[in-house]
Amino acid sequence: MKNFIATGNTLTITAEADIASGAGVLIGSIFGVATGPIANGAEGVINLTGVYDLPKAASQAWTVGAKVYWDNTAKACTTTVGSNTLIGIAVLAVGGSAGETTGRVRLNGAAV
Repeated sequence: MKNFIATGNTLTITAEADIASGAGVLIGSIFGVATGPIANGAEGVINLTGVYDLPKAASQAWTVGAKVYWDNTAKACTTTVGSNTLIGIAVLAVGGSAGETTGRVRLNGAAV
């Protein structure tokens, strides 16, 4: 095919702020995880698919298969819909205690 561009698992973006390696990045309705540090104004790559351990709202318990959203204000995953962006599903159950601040998420790879 002459019109094939890429598999679409990654995307090169221009950072609007410093981004740490492994950090969640929301650009419009596209969510990805930075493959390395990206300086403000520089180009870098984000993964749009895969399974990642990401920061989550400490007050929430997750079950396997729960829809996971990105709270761009808190820079954390949540199961609360609100104005948050759907990014994938939980693939590991996790409790809701104050010390449980990481959740395992399979990214859906879709802009919604």
